[in-house]
Amino acid sequence: MVLGVTADGYRDILGLWTSGGGEGAKYWQSVLTEIKNRGVKDCLILVCDGLSGLPEAVAQVWPQTVVQTCIVHLLRNSFRYASRKDWAAMAKDLKPVYTAPNEAAAVERFAEFAGIWESSYPAVVKLWERAWSEMVPFLAFDTDIRQVIATTNAIESLNARYRRAASACGHFPNEQAALKRLYLATLALDPTGRGRQRWSNRWKGALNAFDITFDGRLSAGQR
Repeated sequence: MVLGVTADGYRDILGLWTSGGGEGAKYWQSVLTEIKNRGVKDCLILVCDGLSGLPEAVAQVWPQTVVQTCIVHLLRNSFRYASRKDWAAMAKDLKPVYTAPNEAAAVERFAEFAGIWESSYPAVVKLWERAWSEMVPFLAFDTDIRQVIATTNAIESLNARYRRAASACGHFPNEQAALKRLYLATLALDPTGRGRQRWSNRWKGALNAFDITFDGRLSAGQR
């Protein structure tokens, strides 16, 4: 599922896709090309969960797009390698890394984190090292931008709704039937409009910061 945010702060589900043949650069390029052909001329930032081949595909479709790893997913993946009793302490030691004022400070904080945890959980340190180039763009942005891209909780919320909708049916005769069920669940989202209003209230500061950071690409009428 792809969720887009327009320059007006309107959140729109751009589509639902399934992939029986696996995911990779070729697959993601077909998805992004479809979205571009439907009218999405530009994409400032694409936030994702370290999906294989996606950064390469984005570079082909929207060369100026910044690919940003979702911080929440990065933390969640880190905890997979750690004992539950250490989660709270690890989260506390990681927070100074992704909340650092700039990349140089983040490097220092990460070195401190590695010094504490690498002997116990070397895979966690390697995970952050591999994701580093797609994590650090976030650190160069204004606080207002950080607040709206720090997490893909909006997508996680939608995925939870989709899982409930799918589980309620139990079984589908084919893939198309499952997609239709998810489409109906999409239509039932936010019937009062309160969620959209809360998002809009947070958007103005981010909009100003986006327009300055990305040299007027928003005010030029691009989406």
